[in-house]
Amino acid sequence: MAYLRGEKENLEVSYPLEKIWAAIPDVITILEWQIEEKDDASHKVKVKTKGGFMAYSSILYIEVTSVDENTTRMSINAETPVTTITSIADFGRTRDRIGQFIETLAKQTEKKK
Repeated sequence: MAYLRGEKENLEVSYPLEKIWAAIPDVITILEWQIEEKDDASHKVKVKTKGGFMAYSSILYIEVTSVDENTTRMSINAETPVTTITSIADFGRTRDRIGQFIETLAKQTEKKK
């Protein structure tokens, strides 16, 4: 039987919305993931990660909104399908993928200062 394992992360970053939004495609390329849907007007993107040994790919729903001129709020929802067998080997892979995205985004925004 398969089901979805979900994780959610909300954070604020000290960069303008435009800078974060421009860095997201670069981050996806670096991680070798794939953008499935992107809405520039509402600043939402749907991303598919690579699968792994005994693991399905995850889907990340990323939404960014401006708090003020120099602060951006980011919401990341991730879902990974698991089965009874793959859930044993999952070990927080969904949470790790969110972490990979955030870490790579931080590095990219620092480079482009």
